[in-house]
Amino acid sequence: MSSAAEVHPTAIVDPSAELGDRVRIGPHCVVGADVTIGDGTNLVSHVVVEGPTEIGPDNVVSPFASIGGPPQDLKYDGEPTRLIVGARNRIREHVTLNRGTVGGGGLTRIGDDNLLMALVHIGHDCIAGSRIVFAHAATLAGHVEVGDDATVGAYSGVHQFCRVARHAFIGGYSVVTKDALPWVTTVGNRAETHGVNLIGMKRKGYPPEVIRAVKDCYRTLFRSKRTLADAILEVEKAHGDVEEVRYFLEFVRSSERGVIR
Repeated sequence: MSSAAEVHPTAIVDPSAELGDRVRIGPHCVVGADVTIGDGTNLVSHVVVEGPTEIGPDNVVSPFASIGGPPQDLKYDGEPTRLIVGARNRIREHVTLNRGTVGGGGLTRIGDDNLLMALVHIGHDCIAGSRIVFAHAATLAGHVEVGDDATVGAYSGVHQFCRVARHAFIGGYSVVTKDALPWVTTVGNRAETHGVNLIGMKRKGYPPEVIRAVKDCYRTLFRSKRTLADAILEVEKAHGDVEEVRYFLEFVRSSERGVIR
C-alpha cells in the first residue's frame, strides 16, 4: 500500500491490495485481495472491490458500487478470472461490474473516460471501449462488446454475444438482440434502426462529406431493394475511400448474430 493513499478508519483493505499514490478509500469501503487501484482513484464510500481486479488511475467510484464480483454464470466454479478498468471513468451509484469466466476468456475489460450512470450492470466477459455513455440502468449481458464513443440508453438491455458498434446510439428502454450499427440510432423492444444519428455526428465534428457518405451507406444497405452483397459492392465503389464507411461495411460483414435493421 502506498504511504500516500488515504484510507478511512472504517474501511477494510486486504493487506495484499496495492494502492497507488493519492488513492482515497472512503468510509465503509471494502477492498479485497488481489486488487490493484491506480494513482488518484477515489472510492467515495460504501464501495466493494473484489479481486482479481485492476482499476486504473483517476477513476471516481460512487457509493454502493460493486466492482469485480464473481460472474453471474451457473457454470462458474471459483476459477481465477479478472476485471480490468481503465482510467478516468465515472462509476456512479449501485453500478455492478463482474469478472470474466473461463469459457469467455477470463476477462471483463472497461476502457477509459466512460460514464456509467447509476444502476448500470456490465456482465462477465464484456469488452467496453472508451468514451462510452451507459445511461441509468443500462445492462450488458455476458460476452457483449461495446465500441468507443457509443451510447447505451437508460434501462436498455443488450443480449449475450451482441456487439454495439463504435458511435452507435441505443435509445432508452431498448432490447438489443443483434449487433447495433455504427452512427445509427437504434431504439425499441425489439430494437429497430431509425436512420443515421445526424445530430450526434455533427456534434462530434464530422465533416459534411463524411456524414453524407455514412448516410448513403446506410440507405443503400438497408433502405434499397438490392441484396446486401450487391449493396455492399455499390457502397464500396461510391465511398470506399471514406474510413467511416469502411468500418461500417466491415462491421456488417463480420456480424455473426446479424445486424439490427
